[in-house]
Amino acid sequence: MKPPIHTLGQLKASGYRPRSVKDEIRANLIEKLRRRERLFPGIIGFDDTVIPELVNALLARHDILLLGLRGQAKTRLARSLVELLDEYTPIVAGSEINDDPLRPISRYARDRIAEEGDDTPIEWIHRTQRYGEKLATPDVTVADLIGDIDPIKAAVRRLAYSDEGAMHFGIIPRTNRGIFVINELPDLQPRIQVALFNILQERDVQIRGFPVRLPLDLLMVFTANPEDYTSRGRIITPLKDRIESQILTHYPRTLDDAIAITRENAWIERNERIILPRFIQELVEMVGFAARQSEYVDQSSGVSARMTIALMELIVSNAERRAILNGEKVVSVRVLDFQRALAAITGKIELVFEGEQEGAVKVAKALIGKAVRELFVRYAPDPLAKPKSGERDPYAAIVAYFEQDNTVELDDELPTADYYARLAAVPDLERIATTYIVPDTDDPAVRAVAMELVLEALHNCSKLAKEERTHGVTYSGMLGTLLRGRLREDDLEE
Repeated sequence: MKPPIHTLGQLKASGYRPRSVKDEIRANLIEKLRRRERLFPGIIGFDDTVIPELVNALLARHDILLLGLRGQAKTRLARSLVELLDEYTPIVAGSEINDDPLRPISRYARDRIAEEGDDTPIEWIHRTQRYGEKLATPDVTVADLIGDIDPIKAAVRRLAYSDEGAMHFGIIPRTNRGIFVINELPDLQPRIQVALFNILQERDVQIRGFPVRLPLDLLMVFTANPEDYTSRGRIITPLKDRIESQILTHYPRTLDDAIAITRENAWIERNERIILPRFIQELVEMVGFAARQSEYVDQSSGVSARMTIALMELIVSNAERRAILNGEKVVSVRVLDFQRALAAITGKIELVFEGEQEGAVKVAKALIGKAVRELFVRYAPDPLAKPKSGERDPYAAIVAYFEQDNTVELDDELPTADYYARLAAVPDLERIATTYIVPDTDDPAVRAVAMELVLEALHNCSKLAKEERTHGVTYSGMLGTLLRGRLREDDLEE
């Protein structure tokens, strides 16, 4: 709530004392630490790594560089610093650069206070108005960031170009007494980076060489991608030297953190009720983990958390589409839905060897297959492991069923009842699914998805064959598939 203070005299009488933005953030941070409040709500996976380093930098009143690959919440973390500012802050009414009424720095504010004294009007700005952000691109100019001479303003007011009143302030001075963020700093041209020296070191600005002295009060935060830093551009050494703290960000390191990030950011609440089994959520994240370890994916580029968010939204959308087509109010996401969500992967990975789009699709399918294998062995015995002496292969009955020339056809538009019935026809399949994957559910829709996961895992372990079709897949025995393929080859030779 804004304080009921409207003039400079009232502000003085209230006991208000000026303090720098870094001191303000430091004081509010200390108070939150004492109360053990969660400092950066919505930032997941950094509690024991990035956040302690960031807190130390803020306590030390440092400017900060957040260095990490794309999709590591660097910008989101920078924006969350706004919550450490006071809710409302007084400025001289009409000031372009948020002049502190008791410590004015602009010509406008000084002249107005000299003329009106204690009757000088005061405005209160919200902390969200004290945040500035600029994406560094090659076309950014010094005028954009710091300012330039406005010849029209000089002519109308009959001012010399060296007069402060003839200056047009850029976005950085207009964020005075606040937080200013430059994203993707290496993309900023070196000559523009040089223009930041004075702001970081002496906290003043120079516009076209005129001696304009504006001791700005700022917390400067920069973000950078190591790929940009080494390839497209670089942070010049003198500027990097002036940024006191460099903090490395990272991708989620645990499955639980990855799931929490995706669930918080993905849009999964639809008109129909979409069931998301825990193992499907894990499968989504394991696709991301697989991509970050794949030899086919350019690891210097990184694999953004936005990939798993988009993947989750697309598989939910395919389930929603199925529910609408079949008139079902409750549906579960299936493994087959991943086949309709490849666009979330192909558009967000950069291959080591770029080629035809078909290459990215193949890599995306391979990543899903690897994720299925790794997820399945977390729940059930490894299909590739040799059974111990005296033990039978738990998947023998399933494999034998398909080797008897039986098949299972699954369509991504199948109603839940038909989907479950086709899978339940496979001997021992439901027992495996309910024993290892979903032992605590009676929902046939979820059990059916677990059964499909078993078949997909057996395929990715070369125990079953799978033929992909436009609307679905067909699972069959490996031997029968090989024989049919050999017969087709013989027919072609004849």
